[in-house]
Amino acid sequence: MPNTYPKKLLVSLAALFLALCVWAQAPVAHAYDNPELLPDTQTNVIDLAKSLTDIQEEMLNKDLQQFEAETGYKLRVLTQYDRTPGRAVKKFWDLDNKSVLLVADPRGGNILNFNVGDDLYSLLPRTFWVELQTRFGNQFFVREQGEDQAIIQSLESVKTCLRQGGCRVVPGLPREQWILTLITSVIGGIVFGFAAQPRDGKAFAWQWALIFSPLWGILFLAFGIGPVISRTNDWLPLFRNIIGFVMGALVAYLTPIISQSSASET
Repeated sequence: MPNTYPKKLLVSLAALFLALCVWAQAPVAHAYDNPELLPDTQTNVIDLAKSLTDIQEEMLNKDLQQFEAETGYKLRVLTQYDRTPGRAVKKFWDLDNKSVLLVADPRGGNILNFNVGDDLYSLLPRTFWVELQTRFGNQFFVREQGEDQAIIQSLESVKTCLRQGGCRVVPGLPREQWILTLITSVIGGIVFGFAAQPRDGKAFAWQWALIFSPLWGILFLAFGIGPVISRTNDWLPLFRNIIGFVMGALVAYLTPIISQSSASET
């Protein structure tokens, strides 16, 4: 059987060379600076991907214009799919250090991306923008609420925070995030109850509860209470988390007592 390895190697190299040539000649580079896609009239919203209805686009354009007149901050929206004006929008909108450009592109895993002016990081830190992107731009939110709501609700969060002088976290407590805080509160209560179980003839082992306080304190206070009070003024999620901690502590504390009672009766 003749040796086909050199032939296969030549075919692979030829295919790779052809792919590189096609990639180099493709008109992708033009998409990064294509002012032809910009509208003739000035607007705050360029919806190339048609993520918004005509009414939504008109209302959002007026709202952003009013917000800029009120606060001096520029909020701009660009939706794109297979075509984008790229760097041309910076000159079109005269973006500066007090500007925020929201770019919505449904081709990626997260549809939202934010280009933020340097002056805004003192009011809204980088962690704020990461949380904003992950909360409203993820596939689950977009699938349930739609691309339009991902754009509109994220901008509402930005406007709310800028009006009140800045935010460290994104306002509002999504149900998924609250459930996570409830789980950590219950686990913190279980750790507390387990540590406080009767030992050495004492009904409540407060020394052990104190030793384990860094663990249950982080679970309950840092992960269970902190995210709630920093994102909402609603007392109900806070109350539920406290009840979850108490219930978890009682179950863990009373379990050995109930087991001993059952064993004695047997």
